[in-house]
Amino acid sequence: MSEVLKENSPFTEELIRQLRAIDQFGNWAKLSDEEVLSKIYVKTKEDLRAIPIIADIDEMLIGQIKMIFKAVALQFERKTGVMCNVVMEMSHEGFGRCIVIAGRIVLVDKYFKDAHRFSFRTMEKLLEEGDKYLASSFSTYEQYKPCIPKD
Repeated sequence: MSEVLKENSPFTEELIRQLRAIDQFGNWAKLSDEEVLSKIYVKTKEDLRAIPIIADIDEMLIGQIKMIFKAVALQFERKTGVMCNVVMEMSHEGFGRCIVIAGRIVLVDKYFKDAHRFSFRTMEKLLEEGDKYLASSFSTYEQYKPCIPKD
């Protein structure tokens, strides 16, 4: 295991847990956590050159993108006890948006263009981005929690 995954953050642990859960045939059972994350989310410049500039996005990639935000939502739920929803709308051309909602508060709002080329250059960037989304969701919730009307 590399230095990157030695001390897993809550986001990293949840993303790995989610990815392992969808591996119903055990294709990734022999791969390390880092290999699974790299295989799905990390692409080099050469990998990106092989992907056309204009192309349709497939359902598998949409699910992989959504998995990042589901990991954020599930960790937020674990820490706060507040239920979250992940809503993703994506056109076949790869334009769309993903939001994470807790009650009436939007915790994460990410817009995509050219989502068929979605990736991170390094494992560190992936984990850094996920941790940033999670930290931001906590601060956003605390900031706007007083605005939620009491039922």
